[in-house]
Amino acid sequence: SAVSVANGRFHTCAILDNASLKCWGYNNNGQIGDGSTTTRTAPVDVDLGEGRYAVAISAGEYHTCAILDNGSAMCWGYDITGQLGDGTSQSSCSSSPVYVALPTGRTAVAISTDAGSNHTCAILDNDSSVCWGGNTYGQSNGLTTSSQVHIPAYINGLGQGRHAVALASGYHHSCVLLDD
Repeated sequence: SAVSVANGRFHTCAILDNASLKCWGYNNNGQIGDGSTTTRTAPVDVDLGEGRYAVAISAGEYHTCAILDNGSAMCWGYDITGQLGDGTSQSSCSSSPVYVALPTGRTAVAISTDAGSNHTCAILDNDSSVCWGGNTYGQSNGLTTSSQVHIPAYINGLGQGRHAVALASGYHHSCVLLDD
C-alpha cells in the first residue's frame, strides 16, 4: 500500500510500504523516471540505485524529486530552468533520476510537499533551507537576481535565528512554516 503520494501536473508518484517508488501518467519529459518518455497508464518502478529507496517525494509540473534513505536527493524530468538541481540546465529532460548537488556535507531531511511549477525546496540536516529551479519571481532563493538556480541555493530572509520545519512550493512561489 502507498505511504506517501505526490501529484505533478499530469503524473503521480507513490512510495509504497515495501520501500519501492512507483510513478505513472504523462511522461513527455521523463517525469515518470523510468528511463523513457513513454506515457504510463499503470505504475512503473523508478530505479534510485542499488539498495537506495525514497523516504519523501515531491512532484512538479514536469519534474519529480525524492529524498533517499541516505539523505541524498534525486530529481528527474524537465530541466529547462534547473529543476534537477544537478548544476545543469538542459533544453530537454532527464528520464532517469540524477543526484541533486546538495551543499557539501549536507543531507536533506524534508522536501517541499509539492514541487512548484519548475522549482523544488528542501530542508537540510543543519536546519537550513535550499531551493533550486525557476526563480523569475524569487521563488527559489528570495532574490530575483537570476531567473534560474541550477544548484540548491540557500533561502534568504527567514529571519534571525529562524528555520523552516515544513516547506511548500507553488506555481511561482514558495512558503515555509517556521520553528516559532
